[in-house]
Amino acid sequence: MRASYLFTSESVAEGHPDKVCDRISDEIVDLVYREAAKTGVDPWTVRIACETLATTNRVVIAGEVRLPPSLMKKDKDGKDVINPSKFKSAARKAIRDIGYEQDGFHWKTAKIDVLLHSQSADIAQGVDSAADKQGDEGAGDQGIMFGYACKETPDLMPAPIYYSHKILQLLATARKKGEGDAGKLGPDAKSQVTVRYENGKPAAVDSIVLSTQHLDESWDSKKVRQVVEPYIREALGDLPIAKDCKWYINPTGKFVIGGPDGDAGLTGRKIIVDTYGGAAPHGGGAFSGKDTTKVDRSAAYAARYLAKNVVAAGIADRCTIQISYAIGIAQPLSIYVDLHSTGKGVTEDQVEAAIRKVMDLSPTGIRRHLDLNKPIYAKTSAYGHFGRKAGRDGSFSWEKTDLAKPLKDALKEETLKAA
Repeated sequence: MRASYLFTSESVAEGHPDKVCDRISDEIVDLVYREAAKTGVDPWTVRIACETLATTNRVVIAGEVRLPPSLMKKDKDGKDVINPSKFKSAARKAIRDIGYEQDGFHWKTAKIDVLLHSQSADIAQGVDSAADKQGDEGAGDQGIMFGYACKETPDLMPAPIYYSHKILQLLATARKKGEGDAGKLGPDAKSQVTVRYENGKPAAVDSIVLSTQHLDESWDSKKVRQVVEPYIREALGDLPIAKDCKWYINPTGKFVIGGPDGDAGLTGRKIIVDTYGGAAPHGGGAFSGKDTTKVDRSAAYAARYLAKNVVAAGIADRCTIQISYAIGIAQPLSIYVDLHSTGKGVTEDQVEAAIRKVMDLSPTGIRRHLDLNKPIYAKTSAYGHFGRKAGRDGSFSWEKTDLAKPLKDALKEETLKAA
């Protein structure tokens, strides 16, 4: 790895069109889990893969589901069909919370279509009972998932994405609180931070890019910078801003029309923003809108959990983990670990063996270990799925470091074997 270089990551705010769609899709996931708990339906039986499209005053929700009876109704022929009312309500509440009340996209007036249908029986048969382990769930699809952690920030995330998220989080909080001129910002925004690394460590910010919607049409780029710069500096904290740092704040000028009225949005188009900002590989699958039988989501969470605990345990300063699955098969086909030459007296194959000892990586095992059958997903839909604080409600359980000691103990056994 190079010792000195520049690296850049971007983030997008909750009002970005794609993030509006991620939020609605995850609100639907939470709705289904809440209804299951409320009506006594086993949450392990919930199935949902929900995609959202948003454009000018229009939202389309589509996908496949297995729902609690409380979300169904009888059609004119007496057949059970999906009742769209609660899904529409969840979408409107999400849009209102994000802050859209503009002519071209308003939580009250947007037309919402719900085009959900029952899960394919062909998919269900492989997920409900795995081919390699009858009685346990099989993976909801084939694929590869990656997890990553490093010692660059307190939350063991790469610095560029960590600070890009933090800038937008502070601005969103100020906007919603109505703090001075920050209360005149709009929900749609993008940030980008370039970090200069020296001797492999973040040393300074080399460039800052921020484009944010504003509701006052008289504002220009200079005015926007006056409003946002204090929040940017606060977000960067102890990371120095280089004297020759390049600032690009609303570089195209006015940004009044934003959100889905300015550009159409889709669920799952910001997967690098959702993970590590390009500092680590991505398997390609999106997270939002999916229940956790879908290993695109649950196994990516497990991989981050394991990588973070490897670093938190002092086993290595950086760790990348890949896990692969086949549809309908419970156990992963492979586990790959890369410690990036930072391992502390251990080898990658020893860490791989230790991982298999401390955590069952079948979909059932992951969901049980991380307690994922809960309505905890709407808050993951913006500002990253990783590098967040674990919540009392069970959210972000994959950010805990409670596996550090079991990993160290398992590694001791592996090193004794090797000796």
